[in-house]
Amino acid sequence: MLRNIDPLLSPDLLHALRAMGHGDEIVIADANFPGSSTGPDCIRADGSSASEILRAVLSVMPLDTFVPHPALTMQVVGDPDATPEAVKDFQRIINETADNPAQIQGLERFSFYERAASAYLIVQTGERRLYGNIILKKGVIG
Repeated sequence: MLRNIDPLLSPDLLHALRAMGHGDEIVIADANFPGSSTGPDCIRADGSSASEILRAVLSVMPLDTFVPHPALTMQVVGDPDATPEAVKDFQRIINETADNPAQIQGLERFSFYERAASAYLIVQTGERRLYGNIILKKGVIG
């Protein structure tokens, strides 16, 4: 155990977050997301929700301030203007926890998968709410 480090941040996840550079992206994915087959390394966090992992990650990782949209979620298929409960929760957590809060932007489903395939890392959670997926772009610490 370490002081002031959320215990949900496993050794593997802490290592990956530290190894990421400015502009690298992390996907926090729900239980339905094809985490292992999408491409990047996949760290399992089955006992945690996406919201819990998002809060833990943002406690140590800055969001990028050099891009207009450092937080992206998957749009609802057939209703791109809908805001799922998970995404509402993500926005609240970003507003409360991120050093540079940003408005979440939506990506069409297959565009989200394509973006996730080029991410540095996927964290597969046990999140059961639909559309409980978010991509975060890592920023810098000044």
